[in-house]
Amino acid sequence: MNKLSNKVQLIGHLGQDPEIVKFDDENQLAKFTVATNEVYKNAQGEKVTDTQWHNVVMRGRLSEIAEEFLSKGKQVAVEGKLVHRSYENKENEKRFVTEIHAYEMKLL
Repeated sequence: MNKLSNKVQLIGHLGQDPEIVKFDDENQLAKFTVATNEVYKNAQGEKVTDTQWHNVVMRGRLSEIAEEFLSKGKQVAVEGKLVHRSYENKENEKRFVTEIHAYEMKLL
C-alpha cells in the first residue's frame, strides 16, 4: 500500500520541447510541461474544454530518452510522484512549484 501514497499518472501532450539540464558529473534532468484536457458541457449546453498544465521532471536515463524522443505536441503517459517545493526568485520573492517527478514514461 506504500506505493499508492503519492502516485500520479497522466496522459497528455507536451507543451514544449524538453529543457535539458546537464550537471558536471554527467548526470542530467529533463523538464517540460504536459497539458491534460477535460471536455464537458456547461449549464448552457455549450462544449467547454478545460486545460490543465503539469510540470514534469525526469532524471537519469529517463531524461536521456526524453531528450531523444520527446518534442512539443507529442502525446506521452507519465507516472511519478508529486513534489512541492519553494524557491526565491531574483527579486527575493518566494515562489511555490508543484512538479511531477516521473519514474516511468510511455510514448503514445
